[in-house]
Amino acid sequence: MTSQKVRGSDVGTRGDGDVYVKMAELVRDMSAKVPEDPTDVLQELLESAVLHIPGCAYASITTMVGRNEAATAVTTHAYAEMLDLLQVTHGEGPFLEAASETEFVHIPDLRSEVRWPRFAAAACDRTPVRSVAIFQLYIARGGLGTLNLYADEPHAFDDEARDLGYVYASHAAVVWGTARRGDQFRSALASRDIIGQAKGMLMERFGIDAVQAFDLLRRLSQDTNVRLADIAAELVHKDHPAED
Repeated sequence: MTSQKVRGSDVGTRGDGDVYVKMAELVRDMSAKVPEDPTDVLQELLESAVLHIPGCAYASITTMVGRNEAATAVTTHAYAEMLDLLQVTHGEGPFLEAASETEFVHIPDLRSEVRWPRFAAAACDRTPVRSVAIFQLYIARGGLGTLNLYADEPHAFDDEARDLGYVYASHAAVVWGTARRGDQFRSALASRDIIGQAKGMLMERFGIDAVQAFDLLRRLSQDTNVRLADIAAELVHKDHPAED
């Protein structure tokens, strides 16, 4: 029985390596009880993917209802969120194809990508990302989803990375399906809207871009040990207090 090397950890095909054990724990916890914010589990899964998938620098999970209604439900960095938005803006890109047609979409080098030229040009102009790997999560009840992996280096995702990506996508699909069962799912997506509002406020007030605003929110969350969504809500409510 062969094994793979994942950034210094031996991972056997039976799933007894650190990365598989961690994913199994996440899925087990999610299946046992849907937490107040199910995206917390998905966020942890994405952070693990960035840590363990060779070459991966940023990751996101995107949901869609039709080709023009997409939401970045979970992300590890503003670059990933920006790349998702650019695909919707230009009406072309790898996650649009993976969500509706193809199980796996790979862009080895955005600088030479010809299938989606407008997206590729905008991605190279707005971010340091140069290679992309997109995995289909589910197609059910009119909803579509993808796990999106991004790397700063071209040709970053080899066969090992692709294999691990499939594993993470499978686990993310299980977690996602569990999260969809309750009203917490809609509440979790609403929290992403609050984060977007807070980012916009910071960008306007301090003259920074979306990436810097997102990083500032993350640092505030880490420094205060308060959930990022709660930090964002506090900023929004202070700037626009509710009327009695």
